[in-house]
Amino acid sequence: MAKHAPLTRERVLAAAVRVADEGGIAALTIRSLAQELGVRPMSLYHHVPNKEAIVDGIVDAVFAEIDLPPADADWRSALHHRAHSARAVLRRHPWATAVMDSRSHPGPATLRHHDAVIATLRRGGFPFALAAHAFSLLDSYVYGFALTEAALPFEPGEVEGAVADFLGQFPAQAYPHLAEFAREHVMQPGYDHGAEFDYGLDLILDGLERRLAP
Repeated sequence: MAKHAPLTRERVLAAAVRVADEGGIAALTIRSLAQELGVRPMSLYHHVPNKEAIVDGIVDAVFAEIDLPPADADWRSALHHRAHSARAVLRRHPWATAVMDSRSHPGPATLRHHDAVIATLRRGGFPFALAAHAFSLLDSYVYGFALTEAALPFEPGEVEGAVADFLGQFPAQAYPHLAEFAREHVMQPGYDHGAEFDYGLDLILDGLERRLAP
């Protein structure tokens, strides 16, 4: 019989991410994690004291996957890059969006990430108050968009059919503007809800750039 690889904290957390990716945070328990690893539940306590510590660890692991804003780029390009990387990571780990900033014991990757974003804003000339507004606004937008994408009841290539089914569930004359919008915009060839991300992100960055200008 092949032996299991030695149990380590890193291996435990990697398995916890897999469990959460498949079933969400609610599915992540000591028992389910032990089953994923093929070990007894009690053996996990040598590496993680409780579920809260596990969630702390996997949130930090998600932050480690997000690219830091490039230090050699201007603030706008750096934050644009970081926002796209965050969106891609949160699409891989949809459970993470709701808990990213919920931890009272953030790990080193989390702290490094926040420090790098603040450094980008300060290098770009943002005073402290505007930097705080920018950080909050950008994260609210990225996390909110990620939540919306995760909740959509269809895949990107299924929009036209899904919207057609949706319109068939109510009389169009009762909701004429909704029906017109769906027909004339959403159901047109090439429509991609994901493209809204860049439009909204640019609006935010444009607004910050205007506030920053003397």
